[in-house]
Amino acid sequence: MRGAVVGRVVSLYRYPVKSMGGERLEAARITARGMEGDRAGALVDRETGRVVSAKRPRLWGAVYGLSASFERESGAASICVRFEDGTTLSTLSSAGRGRLEARLSALLGRDVAFATEAVETATCEYHWPDMEGLVQDGRTYRDEITEWELPPGTFFDSSGLHALTTASLDHLRELVPGSDFDVGRFRPNLVIEPVAGARGFVENDWVSGTLEIGGARLRVTKPCMRCVMVTLPLGDLPKDPQVLRAAFDHNEGNVGVKCEVAGPGSVQVGDEVRLG
Repeated sequence: MRGAVVGRVVSLYRYPVKSMGGERLEAARITARGMEGDRAGALVDRETGRVVSAKRPRLWGAVYGLSASFERESGAASICVRFEDGTTLSTLSSAGRGRLEARLSALLGRDVAFATEAVETATCEYHWPDMEGLVQDGRTYRDEITEWELPPGTFFDSSGLHALTTASLDHLRELVPGSDFDVGRFRPNLVIEPVAGARGFVENDWVSGTLEIGGARLRVTKPCMRCVMVTLPLGDLPKDPQVLRAAFDHNEGNVGVKCEVAGPGSVQVGDEVRLG
């Protein structure tokens, strides 16, 4: 029912650097662009000019094992990148950024730059695994690389925000009990626990509606098509192609929804979610 409470926010996440792990928040500011600080930076391949994305894991998979967060020193905010050995490097100074770029280039085996200003025509590449039935926009992809143009001036793949319900994750666990549908595989900004009794891919029914959360209003634009990243090893989670297979077998490849900001504002864990 439109205007009714459909759930509550149980966790918030932002990802300061594209394709790296992010940070869990208790509260966040939603700007016209999206969650403040989300995808504020990205790596760029100096040779091709393309934005680095773990969606091409054979080339850039190592970046997925890193994490990024914001730190503040002497009133200036910078992005801090944590490597798998526990080392941290930040972008606070030009020298620090240079050390970070050198370490990242050595890790990835290619010369990369750390960018915080997206160009108008940025692109990245996706790898579609060799898996039967991966269909997008009426075309079947198998073991192919495709190029994707990012929204002008951003490091987002498409929309500025991604919302996911706990009901969808629970439903997938019931359908495919042998796989771990950990929320970290899906990289949402907002995780919403739906009202009692709601089951299945609940957020599918929110498309074309507007979510009112705290002081923000989010327009739900489309389901969130999943890609190879949900299958990649992450921390203690193993590589698992069945995670992507399940999304295509049971929900046309979608898990969660994409949103655009209809009205900026602040949100926090525990906020009610109304569907308008």
